[in-house]
Amino acid sequence: MQEKQKQECTLIWFRNDLRVRDNKLLKEAIATKRYLVASYAFDPVFFKRQYSFERTGKFRLCFLIETLKELKENLAKYNIPFYVGVKKTETVVREIQNDFLITTLVYQEDETSDEKDIEKRVRKVVGSKVKKIRVTNQYLYEPHQIDTLFNKKYPLSFSSFRNKVEKKLDIDTELNYHLPYQDIYSQAFFEIPNCSRAEKALGNSFPFKGGEKQALVRLKSYFFETKKVIDYKKTRNNLLGINCSTKFSPWLSNGSISVKTIYKELKRFEDEYEANSSTYWVYFELLWREFFKHAVRYHKNNFFKLGGIQKKTILSIHDNKVIKNWVLGNTTSDFVNANMIELRKTGWMSNRGRQNVASYFVHNLQQDWRIGAAYFESLLVDYDPHSNYGNWMYIAGVGNSSESKKFDIEWQANTYDKYGEFRAKWIDK
Repeated sequence: MQEKQKQECTLIWFRNDLRVRDNKLLKEAIATKRYLVASYAFDPVFFKRQYSFERTGKFRLCFLIETLKELKENLAKYNIPFYVGVKKTETVVREIQNDFLITTLVYQEDETSDEKDIEKRVRKVVGSKVKKIRVTNQYLYEPHQIDTLFNKKYPLSFSSFRNKVEKKLDIDTELNYHLPYQDIYSQAFFEIPNCSRAEKALGNSFPFKGGEKQALVRLKSYFFETKKVIDYKKTRNNLLGINCSTKFSPWLSNGSISVKTIYKELKRFEDEYEANSSTYWVYFELLWREFFKHAVRYHKNNFFKLGGIQKKTILSIHDNKVIKNWVLGNTTSDFVNANMIELRKTGWMSNRGRQNVASYFVHNLQQDWRIGAAYFESLLVDYDPHSNYGNWMYIAGVGNSSESKKFDIEWQANTYDKYGEFRAKWIDK
């Protein structure tokens, strides 16, 4: 009996770009004029343990699952099947090949080592005859702009990066496309890990769900409804409350909203209402994210090594008891403890808190900074490898500053938690 001829398709391989709005993957896929199929994998590499910590903890996992469920619904509106599997990425692709003849593979490029290893395996599975389209889907400024501007000599300091980028480069925010409605709908498997909503009991500083819709609701609320962005620079170091900071980072980290969408709406707010130091500071924080994103392209695996991008020779100290007390919030600092308890119970910590507990871990406890970074990776709902490791390197003095950044924890506590409200919330008396 003759085997049924498989339908040709373009495979949209989703990674950390889990949205339908402002997504180059979709624009490129539509241009192929083929039947569209989408995929995502909970690849085992991201669920291994490092320094005894699960790489993907329950808070980020639940947020990710919520995001994927919504993406499935959004794609289903156009009859685009979405294959999701709890298995190696290349295994998911092989199973799709049982149903379809993949002629084009579209995916987001990523320069971190695990992602590049997965990319190599997927490219091998689809074969040399399949057209591969790599898109840059996570930047404000495109890699070719940065490479040309700095003549492929990336600056060590953020200030050098910022000053030159702001003066010389423009941001292209135009990305217009319309998803086609497909007449045929193919059944696709949708396998996800277990993660009950009860496990995701986030505190009052981040009570949000995952998904593109929630990201856009938050964006609209923070900019146009509450207009809290006007006071962002004044409130960003507050430790309690939903609107003291933008809270965009969890959606940015898994790509359920694009950085260009945020930037474009920020500019619209400035045009329609007010441009001040606070609205600029939102852009400033996006620029920090951008700095680390491009830094990984240049420094590769040095981003994740003990000596950092400066390749310093330093001692690696790993005291299990000391680390456990830090994790549990059982140190000699109430301020550190409160932040660590908030993280452990909610998956969230303010930027001010992150800087302080990292400084305490590296300088007061004198532990290997990579262990602290790994714990953040496990717990943070908004974990992003570029920003997380970039900031930990900065604190340890092996990143974009040659001097280590040691915080005066007592001064920080008295300044940012003057009346002890934050500590009272998280520390049981």
